[in-house]
Formats: sequence, C-alpha cells, structure tokens
Amino acid sequence: MEKSSVIIDNQDKVLLRHLQEHGRATNAELAQAANLSESACFRRVRALEAGGVITGYAATVDPAAVGLGLTVYVSITLASQAQDVLSAFEAAVNEAPEIMECHLMTGQADYIVRVVASDVADLERVHAHVLTRLPGVARLNSSIALRSIVRRGALPIR
Repeated sequence: MEKSSVIIDNQDKVLLRHLQEHGRATNAELAQAANLSESACFRRVRALEAGGVITGYAATVDPAAVGLGLTVYVSITLASQAQDVLSAFEAAVNEAPEIMECHLMTGQADYIVRVVASDVADLERVHAHVLTRLPGVARLNSSIALRSIVRRGALPIR
C-alpha cells in the first residue's frame, strides 16, 4: 500500500476525526466543526479522498446482530515464503468473505487473520473449506475471542 502524498494540516485532521465519528455528517456540519467555509470544506474532503487518505465510507454493523457473533484470530504459517506463494495466498484471502482482516506478520506466524462465523459449526466449515484450502498453508493456530473489550474503528488522529 502506497503512502499518500497529501499533506495533512490541522483542519484536515479535524475533518478526519469528525468523519470517523460522524460518517453521515453533512458538508455544512463538517465545515462548522473545522471552522471552514462549506466550499473550502468540500474541496478539502475531495482532496483527502483523491489522495487516498479517505479510502471509503461504511456503516459499522454489530456482528452478533447479523448472526456473526463468533470472532476467531488465526495464525497461519505457510510452507514457503517465496513471493509467488505469498502472492497466491494473499489473492485467495481477498476472495474469502469470512476473513475480515489479514496481516503479514513478523515472528512465528506468517499471517494473522480475523475470521467471523455464526457459531462453532460454522467455524468448522470455514476451517475445513476456506482456511485449510488457502494456497501454501502449512499450519493453522486458532484462538476464539470470548468477548470484545475494545473495538475501535476510528484512528487516534492527533
């Protein structure tokens, strides 16, 4: 992922913090929060979008409310760290809707993924038909989250 070339000033940070907490805010509300004119606010938000700082807009959905109350973190070790193996694995992960996050790691595991499932039987399905079939997988180690203590979507922009 390339780093954005957009220079972010304090007013941009105000806009970003406000958008993270109030994603449905109108341009007028954003302008007021950042002490900008509406036209200047609009231009800044569009520049942040064009520069890749703002990557999208989405509703935050409670997983349990939609029947996906089980969160599992899976450490994955690949049989090889050759670039073609890593690329094939990463492409396959992108196609698995149950995998919510995937991170290339340092340490013992090559990747950590966050998986959602409806229950243990659904997790067994994901394990057997998704995770073990990812290209290059040599070993999986799963940890089920019992309860979420902190779950933030907003970055701590200072």
